[in-house]
Amino acid sequence: MSAILDRIDQRLLRETAGLHSIPRGAYNIRKNGVGIARESTANIEIRSKADQSGIEVIVKPGTKNESVHIPVILSAEGFSDVVTNKFDIGEGSDVLVVAGCGVHNSGSADSRHDGIHEFLIRRGARMRYVEKHYGEGQGKGKRILNPVTVINVEEGGVAELELVQIRGVDSTNRETRISLSRDARLIVTERLLTNGEQDAVSRISVDLVGDDSTARVISRSVARDRSSQVFYFDLRGRSRCRGHVQCDSIIMDEAQVRSIPEISAHHCEAQLVHEAAIGRIAGEQLLKLMSLGLTREQAESTILDGFLK
Repeated sequence: MSAILDRIDQRLLRETAGLHSIPRGAYNIRKNGVGIARESTANIEIRSKADQSGIEVIVKPGTKNESVHIPVILSAEGFSDVVTNKFDIGEGSDVLVVAGCGVHNSGSADSRHDGIHEFLIRRGARMRYVEKHYGEGQGKGKRILNPVTVINVEEGGVAELELVQIRGVDSTNRETRISLSRDARLIVTERLLTNGEQDAVSRISVDLVGDDSTARVISRSVARDRSSQVFYFDLRGRSRCRGHVQCDSIIMDEAQVRSIPEISAHHCEAQLVHEAAIGRIAGEQLLKLMSLGLTREQAESTILDGFLK
């Protein structure tokens, strides 16, 4: 990996995709708007899109226990990147997709990445999708990430999403749209931390279209300093289905958090639930940890780390 990536690039890859070397299996590494490394396998093909910037990932039916890594890194000051990727997860397959973007900006101009991912999860297939965002750099230029994820799950398919943004991103506007067919399942886990003057907006909309489809969305966030967060959840039951949205936020200092859940039933057998809670760290938790010898800062960090796991 060192032959094509410098130390900054390698650190960004470790933070966003857990990569310490070129991964096994299929992968596509994009740096500053250009693909710099790619590998397909017998069961997972990656190819460039003919009509726009981006890739197509085709997973053969029946593929099991394989993965594809598609990290993006931005290390050029003031760079703006837009990419549209399309994924076809073959019938009966079971795969892991690791995405994410790392931005290093030490300059005065903003750096921005807009990543659009479109997934078709075919009948009986299962996909685990991990997307991590990370930013760093001492410059005044902002680190901006605006991901759009669109997923259609066919009959009996399963989509598991882990969406993580813990450090260094100044502004993000995340949009996630999912449609579930008969017997399809969705599990979304979102984890977000903002501090300083950072702002984050997350919109998750789920359409439970087919009978016996199920969805569970869990969002946990921490807002510190003068940062702001807004969460929009839209759960629509259009059949005999079950859906549950839970949003828990810890607010600190002068931060602001808004949670705006909406559930709508369009069928008499739709069962939909939403829960939202915003609050500060419980004082008794701090006191208990401080009584064990931790400073207040150490106690807060321990509580927040556990909350965001």
